[in-house]
Amino acid sequence: MGGVGLLTIFVLAVFVGFEVVSKVSSTLHTPLMSGANAIHGVVLVGAILILGASSGPVQITLGVIAVVLGTVNMVGGFVVTDRMLRMFSARRGGGGGK
Repeated sequence: MGGVGLLTIFVLAVFVGFEVVSKVSSTLHTPLMSGANAIHGVVLVGAILILGASSGPVQITLGVIAVVLGTVNMVGGFVVTDRMLRMFSARRGGGGGK
C-alpha cells in the first residue's frame, strides 16, 4: 500500500475517532480514559521492545522519541483521569479534593 493510501486511512481514522469521542457523554469520559490508559501502556511496552531491537542511529532516535511521547501520553491520561475522579467525588460529598 502506497503513501497516499496510508495517508487516506490515517485521515479517515482521525475523522472517525473525533466523531466517536465527541459523542461520548461526560459521565463516560473517566472509564474511557482508563481504557485508553491501558491501551497506551501496551503501546509503550511495544515501543520499548522495538527500541531494544533497533540498531541504527535513526531507528534509535525514533524509538526514543516514541518512548518519550508514549510516556507523556500515558502519564497525562492518568493525571486527567485522577482529576476527573476527584471532581466526581467532590460533587458527591466524598471529600475528594480541593
